[in-house]
Amino acid sequence: MSEGEKEIRIQLAACYRIFDYLGWTELIFNHITVKLPGDDNHFLINPYGLHYSEICASNLVKMDIEGNIVEETPHSVNPAGIVIHTAIHAARKDAICVAHTHTNTGMAVACQEEGLRHDNFYSALTQGRVAYHDFEGIVVLDDEKPRLVANLGQKNLMILRNHGLLSCGRSISEAFINLFGLQRACDIQVATDTCGRTIVPVKDEVLKKTEQLLTLQSMGNPAGQLEFDAMQRIIDKKDSSYRN
Repeated sequence: MSEGEKEIRIQLAACYRIFDYLGWTELIFNHITVKLPGDDNHFLINPYGLHYSEICASNLVKMDIEGNIVEETPHSVNPAGIVIHTAIHAARKDAICVAHTHTNTGMAVACQEEGLRHDNFYSALTQGRVAYHDFEGIVVLDDEKPRLVANLGQKNLMILRNHGLLSCGRSISEAFINLFGLQRACDIQVATDTCGRTIVPVKDEVLKKTEQLLTLQSMGNPAGQLEFDAMQRIIDKKDSSYRN
């Protein structure tokens, strides 16, 4: 195993533990995947049957872009994860990492006809960045792939209607911070909806300016590394077994 693969395994395992720490888990379901360094044809995914708190660098499963397990492992992989993640990794060379969640507020917003409103700090940051894909049932059929990919386009955030949230990134940290922003936007939308009060709208010119400022802030580089590193330090203090 190359040093690059060893390192990306540790980073991905850390990401699973971070999601668990944040409460972004759904029993043994959902997935975070990452392409191997310099390799568009292979990626790592969580083994089916393990909780995110059990994920380690050594038990991540290596698959090819067609959805085949390519190394000996005692584990299987959830078919739903294979369809979504192979579709995006194959279509988007820049989608190094893809994450999908079923959080309460994420699913709540996904069930709303209007979807995500851009009327809070975090949702303003997603202006022009969120795609939508209609619910077609459990994602286990390959014929859904073209529609999923077409609806995602070149965006890095997607709301799967009636289903959940999805993010992409040029790195694990970028996929993480993209999803963090979308998740917080959903949290706040659901919270404000329970208040029963008039919501202050964000002006269109502010939304446009926010979109421009985000581009300037990142300077075209993958974002989220500082935030991811901070979360990884928390996980290391709690339980560093993910590194094994």
